[in-house]
Amino acid sequence: MFLAIRNIFGFYPCNIFLYKLALKHKSASNLKINGFKVSNERLEYLGDAVLSTIVADYLFKKFPLKDEGFLTEMRSKIVSRNSLNKLSYKLGLDKFIESNGDAGIHSNSINGDAFEAFAGAMYLDKGYTFAQKIIINRIINIHINIEELQQKETNFKSRIIEWAQKEKHSIEFRLTDEVGNGHNKQYIVDLYINDISESNGRDYTIKGAEQLAAEKACVKLKVC
Repeated sequence: MFLAIRNIFGFYPCNIFLYKLALKHKSASNLKINGFKVSNERLEYLGDAVLSTIVADYLFKKFPLKDEGFLTEMRSKIVSRNSLNKLSYKLGLDKFIESNGDAGIHSNSINGDAFEAFAGAMYLDKGYTFAQKIIINRIINIHINIEELQQKETNFKSRIIEWAQKEKHSIEFRLTDEVGNGHNKQYIVDLYINDISESNGRDYTIKGAEQLAAEKACVKLKVC
């Protein structure tokens, strides 16, 4: 695995155990600690936060004149489950994922989850600055077309509604507040799933606020 990591990401790991763990799906884990299977789930949680921070910082500096809505949308496109799944395949990382191969195990998220876990492992092994350098120079700059992503329109509201219907969840967008007056008025919309508030959006139009709320929910629930 040392050589594989060197070929894919351009560095040799210090603690190889972290990277092996990052590629171990819970279905393949036989070791339990305190009743929980040792797998890549904790590293996935950490890697999700690391990737989000690195991408947010990158976009903030690359687009100094763009607003929060644009930056949020671009970040979501880069770290979406679909995008990370494709990256995992493109890099060949999927070939090293360990699972038991049962039906249903290879879900739409297993490869993207492993990519996030790998980012978490890299952060623990090499530190934030190193992980940031690798993600930007070896992933974003080489494998992600930022200009193309800007032109790609994503309807998050339709996506979250489709997901809710498929999973048999109730979903409702509620206008909860209005801030300002005249041309400066902004609308705040909360997105409720099964009568629980999952996210909210704020924009100069109700439609825009709904899209932002839907986008945040998509990221939170890993729908996109």
